[in-house]
Order: sequence, then structure tokens, then C-alpha cells
Amino acid sequence: MKAGPGIETRPRRRRAAGLTGLVGLLALALVLTGCSTDPLADQYRAGSNKGFIAGDGSVTEIAAAERGAAVAWNGLDETGAAVSDTDYAGKVLVLNFWYASCAPCRVEAPALQKLNAEFSGTGAEWLGVNVRDQAANAIAFNQSYGITYPSIMDVDGGAMQLAFSGSIPPNAVPTTLVLDKSGRVAARILGALSTPSILETIVRDAIAEVPAA
Repeated sequence: MKAGPGIETRPRRRRAAGLTGLVGLLALALVLTGCSTDPLADQYRAGSNKGFIAGDGSVTEIAAAERGAAVAWNGLDETGAAVSDTDYAGKVLVLNFWYASCAPCRVEAPALQKLNAEFSGTGAEWLGVNVRDQAANAIAFNQSYGITYPSIMDVDGGAMQLAFSGSIPPNAVPTTLVLDKSGRVAARILGALSTPSILETIVRDAIAEVPAA
């Protein structure tokens, strides 16, 4: 992504994102059985790029004066409950786009959950957006990785991906967006979190901001 006025892009780090075919099916089986080993995550950590479409780990922050309009969105989470932007009005929202057989998604899941717990009650919330799985698979993943925040199921129609299409390049999963208190995209992490403290700092800065009029 080319940085424009008011947009800061941090140094790029090559990372892998996404898996297809038989390897993805095997990974899903591991999630559903709650296996303690995680070959896909290990493969990602080892730097193997087999079957991956790259998300480079770059971090882009957008100055408050340069952010676009608030993004309206809605969907159903893995329990079938309706979720929309109005549920998070006035709060900072961390949106993580993921799916169960995505190796870097599995690697970063514990860090995302840890930050979610740390920011509880501070005015920041976490919400996943699952782009490939059915609800049962997402629930099994949450149980295996201890994820307590909900995810919108976006596999049928991709409404969430469409709503944020200006911020999320095709096939780049995971991607994490931070929305400010006015519902505008304030930052994007393209690919897996390389350093959780970067996301922590972005969220703290967003909490401290005065909402746009």
C-alpha cells in the first residue's frame, strides 16, 4: 500500500498468510479434535511458504484528520446473534479477519486473546470476522485457542469484506483493523502480528483520542 498524506506505513516484514487444499482440511481436523500439536502453526513459524498468499506484516496508521467516513456494517456471529457497528458506538474496535486453517491466524490467536482480556473495560473491544468457515468450525477454534470474543461469519456473501474493501486487500488473511470511536479505520496490520505491543500501542492511542465531531 502506498502511503499518502497523513498515513504512516511502518517497515515491512515478509509474512505468510492463508492455506488452501488438503493442508487446510487437515488443519481443520486438528482444530476440531483439540489436538495439542499444531503443525500448520509450526510450519508458519519455521518460515515455510508452501501454499501461502503473503501478507507482509506491515502496519499502516492513518492520522485522525485523514481518516475516511465511518464504515457501516452488520452480520451474524457464530451463535447466530446479530452484530452491527451500532453495538460498538463510541468504542475502539479491533477487527481481526481470519479462518481456522490459516496458519498465521493460529499463531497470532493467543496474542489477540491476551490483548482482548487486558483491554476489558477500557473502552476497546475485539471482534473477529471469519471469512471461510461455518459456525461449528469457528466455535471449535475458539474452544481450542481460548478465544472469548465473537466473530461475524462472513463466508456467505462476504458483506464484511466488501464493507472494508478499501482497507483489506484480496486474499490477505489475517488482517487486523483498528476502528476509532467514530467507526473510522485508524490503522491496519496486513498479515500476522509480528509484535503484539504494536497493536497494544495503537489501541491505547485510539482510546486516548477525542472522538470526531
